[in-house]
Amino acid sequence: MTTSTTSDTLVAWDDVLASYDPALGLEVHVELNTNSKMFCGCPTEFGAEPNTQVCPTCLGLPGAMPVVNRKAVESAMRIGLALNCEIAEWCRFARKNYFYPDMPKNFQTSQYDEPIAFEGFMDVEVLGADGSTSTHRVEIERAHMEEDTGKSLHVGGATGRIHGADHSLVDYNRAGIPLIEIVTKPIMGTRELAPLIAKAYVAQLRELILALGVSDARMEQGSMRCDVNLSLAPIGSGGLGTRTETKNVNSLRSVERAVRYEMRRHAAILDAGAKILQETRHWHEDTGVTTSGREKSDAEDYRYFPEPDLVPVAPSREWVEELRATMPEPPRERLARLQAEYGFSDLEMRDTVGAGALGLVTETVAAGAAPQAARKWWLSEMARRANDTGVDISELGVSPADVARVQALVDEGRINDKLARQVFDGLLAGEGTPDEVVASRGLAIVSDEGALSAAVDNAIAANPDVAEKIRDGKVAAAGALIGAVMKEMRGQADAGRVRELILEKLS
Repeated sequence: MTTSTTSDTLVAWDDVLASYDPALGLEVHVELNTNSKMFCGCPTEFGAEPNTQVCPTCLGLPGAMPVVNRKAVESAMRIGLALNCEIAEWCRFARKNYFYPDMPKNFQTSQYDEPIAFEGFMDVEVLGADGSTSTHRVEIERAHMEEDTGKSLHVGGATGRIHGADHSLVDYNRAGIPLIEIVTKPIMGTRELAPLIAKAYVAQLRELILALGVSDARMEQGSMRCDVNLSLAPIGSGGLGTRTETKNVNSLRSVERAVRYEMRRHAAILDAGAKILQETRHWHEDTGVTTSGREKSDAEDYRYFPEPDLVPVAPSREWVEELRATMPEPPRERLARLQAEYGFSDLEMRDTVGAGALGLVTETVAAGAAPQAARKWWLSEMARRANDTGVDISELGVSPADVARVQALVDEGRINDKLARQVFDGLLAGEGTPDEVVASRGLAIVSDEGALSAAVDNAIAANPDVAEKIRDGKVAAAGALIGAVMKEMRGQADAGRVRELILEKLS
């Protein structure tokens, strides 16, 4: 019996774990930041007018001949080396055939049985619900080169998907952009940590890609995307169930949610005595569910055959060793170095990494902020706002340079922490730079001694009993008057200077 793979019923999380073992497989696609496409000279800038970055080669016109982008090959090898992979001495491209509405030549030039990098691993640290940290080795099956597809836009429907749309448009600018697909081997034995391991792996991989400098890895723009393969098998069986593949999950938060949802959905189908259909699924960020895409093809269905228009790629061992010498420091060593440099405690570092904010903090420090100040803003104010809006912290729309500038304004005494939060409101509302928000909203701290003095006099007059306590030596009572002054000044006063004025007037 085979069931429809959409189900209104989900099994409770604890019940899933009581009956089934999950197996994960993660396929991460990374667009490279080369200046030109994989097989032609078309530019790759994001955001250009539709269909303005195309040529006969990436449009698949008759007679057009592809040429391999050397920089893309180099970036692929560097990714492979960073993932502890072996680099092939000889590999070649293949044609992957099925109907591609967003690939005009109707096949994708990829690598099939001969990838450029294979047999690697990444050790991933995961923060559990109890606060403990555990390390899990994710084995890498392959990292291969291919070209990206174009982008389809479905017009007229309520969901932005093809179902219910009036018509579809295709932008071929992205077709042919260099892409590296990193494929894991089945990740077994993860149990309740499966969603966290998936998220941590993609987060750590993103940090590695950024450290290599081969991609901007902006998940919200699609330059890094994750396909989540998941299956369930009876607990203790050690086997693999039928898998589904949730396509193009484009945020760290969604990777975790998609794994958790699919585990509960699979369990509901299996508990009902039905079978899982091997298929692709679409992830819906707004509702947190997956829906059916198409029945998943196996490799033989793609009719792979060697690309006849491209010669094999055979990187010399000298080239490989030259690239190995350019590798950034290993992730664990980098964490230890940054923790020592920033003066973070083990708990502070663990929380920073767990929040997916280490890269943001590092960039903010590089932009001039003190490490503790950078960490404070990202793990408190930014993390809260990301949670409230349901997005990843890296996708809020506030950059590390913005945070560093806000902190600089605090350090300069132009605003305080309370006013800084209003500056972040303005940044998220698209009101300009931090300085422009301060100016347009009138948030600068009042430094006019006359205005401050008048506000202090008003507070003293309105609170004679408090003033009398201060005159009697009870200096702690000044807090009430400081609060009254700050209220009158709408928070735009230097609390330290206000305290000095109060004590001067009442001494």
